[in-house]
Amino acid sequence: MIKEQRKAKAKAIAVKLAYVILLLLTYTLGYLAASYSSYSSSSSSYPPLSHTSAPSIVQLANLPNQLDHFRVSTHCADRPVQPGLVRQTILDRVFNSTSPYHDFPPPHVRGRLRPKRIKGWGSNGAVFENLIRKVKPRTIIEVGTFLGASAIHMANLTRQLGLQTQILCIDDFRGWPGFRDQFRDISMVNGDVLLLHQFMQNVVSVNFTDSVLPVPFSTGSVLDKLCEWGIFGDLIEVDAGHDFNSAWSDINRAYRILRPGGVLFGHDYFTAAADRGVKRAVTLFARVHNLKIRIDGQHWVMDPA
Repeated sequence: MIKEQRKAKAKAIAVKLAYVILLLLTYTLGYLAASYSSYSSSSSSYPPLSHTSAPSIVQLANLPNQLDHFRVSTHCADRPVQPGLVRQTILDRVFNSTSPYHDFPPPHVRGRLRPKRIKGWGSNGAVFENLIRKVKPRTIIEVGTFLGASAIHMANLTRQLGLQTQILCIDDFRGWPGFRDQFRDISMVNGDVLLLHQFMQNVVSVNFTDSVLPVPFSTGSVLDKLCEWGIFGDLIEVDAGHDFNSAWSDINRAYRILRPGGVLFGHDYFTAAADRGVKRAVTLFARVHNLKIRIDGQHWVMDPA
């Protein structure tokens, strides 16, 4: 009798437990179905993105909410600084009205610099002369400088053509993690790599201190400040970070300080990771702004469509 009562009691508990499990399962399925329906209706206006591959340029260009995260909102000055005042404006704003080349090099680095260490990639391409002859720039802005090879080449071209051109070189002059594996001759003092000092020494060695001026901060912060100060470029080269986010940020910020009739161009359009980096950013930007991409050697050039 007792045994039968225990069986009946266990059966009753099992039935109740089954009802509870069924109730929880029903609630869970209903919640998931509602969430999926809500997601589908809210995203129906956007093209589906594949989870097995990166989204295409067309898909990204049709996703305004995603592009909003990358837009720049800095307010540019209403009046641009005249080209003849660009150098002094930078000296006043950045260097306390004194040339950074004054009393260069400082004693603590004097014995650590090479007389000349000019190195770059694609720094002597025909694109520089082609664009300088076409635009005849008074102000050139270089985004990403390293040791100054491109800047020195452009300074030499402008001098040969009789142009009064100021070249602003934007770079934090920190290199990248591990770059000294390739450039062991660039000294380091207390963790501070002497890339800026070697760049300046290179400029001094070719006597271009009046036309080539470093602006030693991150590219994004400098481009925003140039916009606020009203410093615009006739020719802007973007050749800094090669990942998508860095290239996209630099291109967007550089385009905002491009003078009417000016040209935006850059390097590294054909690297191995191009579709995930520079090339992807350039292609997307051109599509969004209805611009054409023209190839000149190793460089890309933005032209009106």
